[in-house]
Amino acid sequence: MTFETAPASAAMSRLDSHSPHGGRRDLFGLMLGSVGIVYGDIGTSPLYAMKESLLHVGHAPTSAEIVGIVSLLVWSLIIVVTLKYVVLVLRADNHGEGGALALMALAQRAFTRPSAVILFLGTLGAALFYGDAILTPAVSVLSAVEGLKVTTPGLDAYVVPIAVALIIGLYAVQSFGTGKVAGFFGPIMTTWFLTLAVIGVWHLSQNPAILEALNPLNALWFMTSHGIVGFTVLGSVFLAVTGAEALYADLGHFGKKPIRLAWLFIVGPSLILNYLGQGALALSDTSVLENLFFLSAPEWGRLPLVLLATAATIIAGQAVITGAFSLTQQAIQLGLLPRLEIEHTSEKEQGQIYLPTINWLMMFGVVLLILSFGSSSALASAYGIAVTGTMIVTSLMAIVVFAYCWHWGLALAVLVVAPFLMIDAAFLTANLLKLFDGGYLPLLIAGVVMTLMAVWIRGTRLATRRATEGSESMADFARIVARSSSITRVPGTAMFLTSTPELVPDALRHNLKHNRVLHESNVILTVRTVAAPYVMESERVNLTRLDDNFWTLELRYGFLEEPNILKALIHVREGIKFDIMSTTFFVGRRSIKPGRSHLMPRWQRALFIKMARHSYDAIDYFQIPANRVVELGTRVNL
Repeated sequence: MTFETAPASAAMSRLDSHSPHGGRRDLFGLMLGSVGIVYGDIGTSPLYAMKESLLHVGHAPTSAEIVGIVSLLVWSLIIVVTLKYVVLVLRADNHGEGGALALMALAQRAFTRPSAVILFLGTLGAALFYGDAILTPAVSVLSAVEGLKVTTPGLDAYVVPIAVALIIGLYAVQSFGTGKVAGFFGPIMTTWFLTLAVIGVWHLSQNPAILEALNPLNALWFMTSHGIVGFTVLGSVFLAVTGAEALYADLGHFGKKPIRLAWLFIVGPSLILNYLGQGALALSDTSVLENLFFLSAPEWGRLPLVLLATAATIIAGQAVITGAFSLTQQAIQLGLLPRLEIEHTSEKEQGQIYLPTINWLMMFGVVLLILSFGSSSALASAYGIAVTGTMIVTSLMAIVVFAYCWHWGLALAVLVVAPFLMIDAAFLTANLLKLFDGGYLPLLIAGVVMTLMAVWIRGTRLATRRATEGSESMADFARIVARSSSITRVPGTAMFLTSTPELVPDALRHNLKHNRVLHESNVILTVRTVAAPYVMESERVNLTRLDDNFWTLELRYGFLEEPNILKALIHVREGIKFDIMSTTFFVGRRSIKPGRSHLMPRWQRALFIKMARHSYDAIDYFQIPANRVVELGTRVNL
């Protein structure tokens, strides 16, 4: 696994399109958009976080316990979201992009050689995200639909079928793209957050005693005086900050300033006010705990609140779905997963993509979870471990970035991040108590994804090594060919795709061996992924002349870009002249077969071969016209 470092300017043109330099109107638009996309997950936490935290006390909570739990919720938002993510982690951007794989690519620059530890952390963070991405739509939509138990008790038996129907509908429309409906996300979620704030203020005015929760000593008292129950409750309190990682993962879509302003002036205050309001209601009447959120609304407003909550949870589900698509694209580009079919759903926005395989696998997993658990309370037990794991991974890689990329020094970086790591570890410990109540599910999903990534990385490396065994260097080959008089020369240009340009490509060797012909101009073409999200067109092409007949051409792409070879070749203006419309592309197709070697365990070899067979065709992936491609097969035994 190799990474290349792109210059800072390589991503700046793309980043500038997201930055709020267009005035207050653009900034407000980006801020509103971030409310709709970035904060969908954390914004729907009031549906279940307070209820689950109070119910896990194990008895009707006393007034002091309610205040202590609300204090835990409020200060978790302040410390984890505001201080850790909004103030600190958002600074660790990779040319304007965030997320586990972007941070991994950034951290790799701290080392002269790729670090296996950083690679492990990056893939772990990505794998844990998939577990979260399947749980979030299930628990969010189910918790919203459960509001019907309050407004229309006769529909109790239909809660699960309605939730399943909504989920199927959500995934079914993904192929149409989110561009047309994305404009509605911001206003809907802004309405949602303002509603949360109004409900909270209403109950605060009726019972202001809950304001004692703003004193962090109440949170500390609850944790130190309740033993194992304190950690059990802390696992539910963590539900209030699930979705905080989205602030960093979606950094490239909106920029730091809009995300920060949205949290500080809309989302954060609304959530804190609502948790205080729910706490005030619980202080007045502990009998409402089972349906605390929906009972906090006046009776006339409960059905509209159910409908608004359902819309908000669908938006929250949409956010993790598009996040999974983006993450998978990054993983493919970085060589962590095999090529999958990627469809663009917008002619204007490059980031709006659809991956059919990922979409239907996620839908199947979400529906299976809803049918298996049947309620949001049961699913809440499975929620949290994946998110805490991702947060710890982010903190660990942030230490590397702060210490070596920003030259803080290791001591200062550890000193700054250690308090957040301790809080993350406390949350992880609390969530591990739910391991056998469903908490194993996200770990199981992450384990499967990690296994697939590890097998693909290892298998690709071994297959390349076996395929190139005995291959001569391209420089030596060019000298031999130049002296040969038995090779027929034909006009035109041939391009040979390979991942090892320093060695003779299989397709070139087989074409010369069997056809005994060579084009006048031969280009050894390699596509590289650099450790930056985007590469400027002026820096994409690197052409090197070997002799009169051979050239090496390297095309560089960021890990958020989709390769388009034909489009990139338009920018090759100097050094070699060729007609793109008459160029022939030679692609070597490797057929991986099980052999007698012991390079990989049998089960890994079988899994890798299956993944390789289902890998999306290189011709389509690199967007090469099929009528200009010659494929030459090579058998590789593993």
